[in-house]
Amino acid sequence: MYLFASIRIALRALRVNKLRSVLTMLGIIIGVGAVIAMVAVGSGAANRISEQIASIGSNLIIVLPGSATSGGMRMGHGSTLTLTEEDAKAIALEVPGVQTAGGSMRGTAQAVFGNQNWSTIVQGTTPDFLEARDWEVADGRFFTQEDMDGATKVAILGQTVKENLFGDGDPIGQIVRVKKVPFTVIGLLARKGQSSWGQDQDDLVVIPLSTAKKRVLGVSQANARFIGVIHIKVTSPEFMQEVQDQVTALLRQRHRIQPDQENDFQVRNLAETFAAQEESSRTMTLLLGAIASVSLLVGGIGIMNIMLVSVTERTREIGLRMAVGARSRDILGQFLIEAVTLALIGGILGILLGVGGSTLIAMLARWSTLITPGTIAVAFGSSALIGIFFGYYPAHKAAFLDPIEALRYE
Repeated sequence: MYLFASIRIALRALRVNKLRSVLTMLGIIIGVGAVIAMVAVGSGAANRISEQIASIGSNLIIVLPGSATSGGMRMGHGSTLTLTEEDAKAIALEVPGVQTAGGSMRGTAQAVFGNQNWSTIVQGTTPDFLEARDWEVADGRFFTQEDMDGATKVAILGQTVKENLFGDGDPIGQIVRVKKVPFTVIGLLARKGQSSWGQDQDDLVVIPLSTAKKRVLGVSQANARFIGVIHIKVTSPEFMQEVQDQVTALLRQRHRIQPDQENDFQVRNLAETFAAQEESSRTMTLLLGAIASVSLLVGGIGIMNIMLVSVTERTREIGLRMAVGARSRDILGQFLIEAVTLALIGGILGILLGVGGSTLIAMLARWSTLITPGTIAVAFGSSALIGIFFGYYPAHKAAFLDPIEALRYE
């Protein structure tokens, strides 16, 4: 009962000086809103990285060909073919902790259906490609080892290719020409979205590796067994580094690379790359939250200043309340409730500002933002703590005024 009476008195006191109360809350409103908006931006970035990890495939290691040197100039990775299908098979058989390993080759080609055409990526790969990339077939089926052995002309479309060639139509069973070679569409891949480097992963046509080499991408007799990349799926995240080291050692042995020679391939642990990005994102979130929290501190100081002014203005009122029996703890509680009320109302308005600001940032800047209930709870709780912390000194000063001196105050 005492609490509700105190809240009623606090609200009445705040209504007496509406403008001053609003200006006092402004610091809290801006502070809470800034914290929510900045943390939402940082959390959105971290969430986006997590989505990219999921879209690439979990526990994935990729092996890329090495570089060539021409005229004293060293070319980039992939400038020469150094990996073979036998390398992929050896990795799958000889390296413990490898769930699957398969080779791929890719190139660009024009896909044609009726009077529609679309320039896309053609990926020749093995049947374990889906398992390595954590990908699913949304409709139809994927090709089998029999399709690989027979170099059959079957294709699985990505969602982007399907939309540009067939629109809302069903592609299963239709004939699509890739580099003038007719392919029967037997499956449609589930949507993956954009990769971490901005590439549309759904803009591709997947065909058997043997078919790609013989009919689409073309290989010479000399490099008939070479491939462009090896995808390695590891059974558990804890084995990633061990598998990476063993794959490196195995390929150095298979390629007869001497101890003093550089690798003619590159092994990339995508989990490490994304973990570094995720850590940077978390650091950015903390930094943005810390910067925005300065506004909360300023808002708390504003509450303390105004409450001190309020104590001075109401000194005679405090003396009268003490004269009719109010105890020090009653006065302390009254002014603390006023400070906390200011902070909580400011916190509620700040939450609305933060949510609105995050939505606006997402719309205008096209940044990914993420607001969690935890963020809102922490921001709201912080505003209450600020009200208590910065309101305590003015409340304590009011509670321990000398009643006689307070009654004499003009």
